[in-house]
Amino acid sequence: MADSAPRRTVLAAALAAVAGTAVASTAPAAVAGDRTGHRHAPEPALVDNRFWVSWIDWWSGAREGTRLVVDTRPGLVIGAPAGVTDYPDPHTGTTSTWEYATWTSPVHTSSVPATEVIASWNAATPPGTWIQIELRGTYTDATTTPWYVMGRWASGDGDIRRTSVDDQSDGRSSVWTDTFAVDDPASGLRLASYQLRLTLHRTPGTRLTPTVRRLGAMASDIPDRFTVPASTPGPARELAVPRYSQNTHVGQYPEYDNGGEAWCSPTSSQMIVEFWGRRPRPEDLAWVNPDFADPQVCHAARFTYDHQYEGCGNWPFNAAYAATYPDMNAVVTRLRSLTDLETLIRAGIPAITSQSFRKEELTGAGYGTSGHLMTVIGFTETGDVIANDPASPSNEAVRRVYARREWENIWLRTKRYNASGAVVSGTGGVCYLYFPERPTPAQRKALAAVGIRR
Repeated sequence: MADSAPRRTVLAAALAAVAGTAVASTAPAAVAGDRTGHRHAPEPALVDNRFWVSWIDWWSGAREGTRLVVDTRPGLVIGAPAGVTDYPDPHTGTTSTWEYATWTSPVHTSSVPATEVIASWNAATPPGTWIQIELRGTYTDATTTPWYVMGRWASGDGDIRRTSVDDQSDGRSSVWTDTFAVDDPASGLRLASYQLRLTLHRTPGTRLTPTVRRLGAMASDIPDRFTVPASTPGPARELAVPRYSQNTHVGQYPEYDNGGEAWCSPTSSQMIVEFWGRRPRPEDLAWVNPDFADPQVCHAARFTYDHQYEGCGNWPFNAAYAATYPDMNAVVTRLRSLTDLETLIRAGIPAITSQSFRKEELTGAGYGTSGHLMTVIGFTETGDVIANDPASPSNEAVRRVYARREWENIWLRTKRYNASGAVVSGTGGVCYLYFPERPTPAQRKALAAVGIRR
């Protein structure tokens, strides 16, 4: 059931140690009101999304060896390589030579001076190619970070091993697997702006190339809060999302973190990929043991696996996996409230949410977790959350209904008490959104309402 318990636990402990235990509860971003009819004053924006996706976006960056592909979905490819580099893969022990080309974004000044930034991307990397994503930022005191590696990624695993990079810090900020974080938010230091640098690699002497269709990041400054105000329920709707249990895979593929509780993220990703009518081809699944049910879940685990983190819970790697399917987009972001989730569900867009809780904090779950992904597929007439919870004993048991008040609190809070009474972190509304290249007008409007614009 844990999406990334070891790594998220490390991040939680680090942030809690900085913040201490005396953290005041504060409200989330603006909500309409609570069940008593009281209204809450709007708050400043807490999340900033910036994604480069259009022809103008790609043209605005600095290119060294990359060129634009102009079609129904613009992107970047290798034109004339900028140079050659060696990459010693720490997970294979081999060093290979690659041609490369780069694209560097313009400086983006975030509308939210940020304590955290999470990058995400959509790309195709045929065999013989891979990409690297880096971030460099400027703090609010005008000093700069180094270039941080946010991921070395390929859709396959035959050339390099897909990986995050540990031990990146300048003493003021650090990268925790997939998340840039200011080390001491209480100091007032924030990241004011950032650039992303994309490096495309290919086998020398070939015409192979990755194609990158989307690159961007979510920057946020979510206030410390143990609780959030109750939101007002909206219209009921339930989406017909396929149901898969992670627990039917216990013990499968130890090399990809052994199935079971470690596979909530890829299991959730596969549910939504198939909701949109995409799925692996039979030949893609030929490597899976034919005795295993739902081989597509095994496939998702293998191709979201982060070889440094040694797990399948890397948030951007899951989004990148979903976007390998035809005409799919995927981003990692934060939402402000259940009202945002209701906006998406009403438009026909399910979401994958990340949360952590003790067993007694979520009635009917039957477990506690330091980090878990669920697929939100709807809301009942009374506003309760309908989730496909992969931490279920069978596919048939995956659909759950969770109490609205409990669920929104465990998802949106940034601080919580664990079973030992220690203060640890919550995700503050993190979610994955997967959607087609050509969303309906209603879906496009809903995505814009939660900060995802084309």
